[in-house]
Amino acid sequence: MLLTSSLLPGWPDTHPLGTVPIGEAAGLLLPHDGGPVADLRDRPERWALLTDVTAALRRGVPVLGWGTGAALLGRALGAQIHGSEGSLEWAAPPCGAQVHSWAGKVPLHWTQGRAVAWAEPNLPEWVQADFLAALPGWADRTPGSPLEAVGGVPALEAVVTEFYARARRDPLLGPVFTAHVEDWPAHLGRVTAFWVTLLGGDADLAPWRGNLNAAHAGLGARGEHLRAWLTLWEATARDLLPAPAADLLTSRARAMGARLGGAGSRQRAYRRPV
Repeated sequence: MLLTSSLLPGWPDTHPLGTVPIGEAAGLLLPHDGGPVADLRDRPERWALLTDVTAALRRGVPVLGWGTGAALLGRALGAQIHGSEGSLEWAAPPCGAQVHSWAGKVPLHWTQGRAVAWAEPNLPEWVQADFLAALPGWADRTPGSPLEAVGGVPALEAVVTEFYARARRDPLLGPVFTAHVEDWPAHLGRVTAFWVTLLGGDADLAPWRGNLNAAHAGLGARGEHLRAWLTLWEATARDLLPAPAADLLTSRARAMGARLGGAGSRQRAYRRPV
């Protein structure tokens, strides 16, 4: 499936940008549309498109742009934009790009990794054919955030839910939670929101806002509780997630534990555990 920023008759399996997550697309097409590139003041829709292009590049999604689409692709890669109002804007070669052909001073055809640009408004058939032929070799994707790397919100919710099911049965941690948590669904929601925010956020969920140390003040927990928490969290993550995702969650938990441990040397107690 190819996503496109504007309608493209004659292209196979194309869908409007925004209909599916960018990371699931085979590629992103940026046709010439005559829209502005250098000056996007008071043009929120163009800023949104530029943000989508940047997100696609960050995830390793192949992007093909031509005309103003090529200039927008160049801008997303940090290139300087040339041209003025009433003339066709074009991008200087981005850092690390390979220029394959020039039209005077304009880099007509350039590539940088999976980004392919053709500066003129009309795309040659051979450029289209080369891009489509390259797509099977560009099928892998890079997570756009640590949250994506662990499997998204559903995977994180599963770890949080299972961790607390185990923690409530733990002889050391269980009494702490029994004494201080009254509404378990609300608690699980807060903890999930905390981890979602910590791992890069999700547009559909409200971010967690709070102070990590203050949220743990008053529990009467000690270093042994923190060590048990970390051990149980790591075991749960490794039981439910692939090794790279479990490693990510474990490293973040250890960093959080180091912060809480430092606070514990100044104040002996914690209140509500995350």
